[in-house]
Amino acid sequence: MAALLTGSAAFAQEEKPAHFKLYGFIRNYLSADSRAVSAGTEDLYFYMPKGHDMKDGIDLNDGFNWRFVSLTTRLGLDISGYKWGTMGISGKVEADFYYLSGSVPTLRLRQAFMKLNWDNSPVALTIGQAWHPMAADMPHMNNLETGAPFNPFNRSPQLTADVNLGSGFSLTASLLYLNHYLPTGPAGKSKDYYKYGAPEFYLGFAYKNSHFTGKLGVDMVNMRPYRTLADWRVQDGSGKLVEVKSLLTTFSPFVFLQYTNGKFQLRAKSILAQSGEHLNLLSGYGVHSFNDNGTIEYTPMQDWASFVSFSYGKKFQVMGMLGYMKQLGTTKDLTDNSVWMNTSADVHIQQAFRATPTVAWNLGKFTVSLEYNLTAAEFGSGDRNARGMFTGNKEWILNHRFICMTKFNF
Repeated sequence: MAALLTGSAAFAQEEKPAHFKLYGFIRNYLSADSRAVSAGTEDLYFYMPKGHDMKDGIDLNDGFNWRFVSLTTRLGLDISGYKWGTMGISGKVEADFYYLSGSVPTLRLRQAFMKLNWDNSPVALTIGQAWHPMAADMPHMNNLETGAPFNPFNRSPQLTADVNLGSGFSLTASLLYLNHYLPTGPAGKSKDYYKYGAPEFYLGFAYKNSHFTGKLGVDMVNMRPYRTLADWRVQDGSGKLVEVKSLLTTFSPFVFLQYTNGKFQLRAKSILAQSGEHLNLLSGYGVHSFNDNGTIEYTPMQDWASFVSFSYGKKFQVMGMLGYMKQLGTTKDLTDNSVWMNTSADVHIQQAFRATPTVAWNLGKFTVSLEYNLTAAEFGSGDRNARGMFTGNKEWILNHRFICMTKFNF
């Protein structure tokens, strides 16, 4: 009996309880634009200005508009300290308010993941919905879109392994499943293009010391862009029904650099994206060929998106970002010179530029910031050529956005 009790006590000591920390903030945005914009979340998540909509010589999209909302108020729970034997488990559950339907904000899941690590092991696992590895390092700003579409923006369910290689080097490998950020295609926006394809895969390397951080990585995506599951079955030459597996496979490499010295920080990121709609980039894809065996060969639109940003100060903080994106055309010729593009902004946009000078006052847990956002987009016209680029005249359209944000952290 004594031996049994001793064994039970030793077994019970293998488990250590978790610690819980509630966090969040109350955040308000007052923003105004000089023209109509393509945006989400009560126009807070700003993509691009809208093009001209002319009637009787008047541009219907040209005109002042504004909004004042507290939609992005956030609640979160951090869990840490739990241990079972040599395995430690931490986690996060995070939600905010969002217009999922109608005009009444509802609570929306942002992140929900656990992290697993083991004593004396260089490997740590993240399981659940978290920031995409290519989106985690964001430019310095206080607006809601945090740089999109000049910076990847994506949170996805994932299985991510981070491996410490020593001497400041690390490796990250992820399998991801598309969830919130949907690509468009023959059946409109749908996660089925990924659901019946193969997992998204990311592989990256990083180096970090006291002042410098550098990352290199590539994101690989496989899609099956069909209207219905029946499209995957065709009759061969003998009339027999066979299954075809047409895949759109894309590769998107990126590089990220960061330098920190005291109150100063500088960041830069550049991505060459292929069909990057799932990363909230202005991209797409089209059909290269319809093959005799019933398969379809797709070709992705390539886009270059980059930013440079800085931040200086603590109590009084000065920030800014410069962003640039450009469509480079599809990798192969299109059959009908048409592409399925990200519908978050006008499909005629060929390139764009953004500058966001910002000042912020951080008074303990209270922050108030003022930001000016200048976004210029070049709109194409006419028909698309074989690589998906517009052949007609091009015109630059500007939008001036002014943002005042207040935030109380708790």
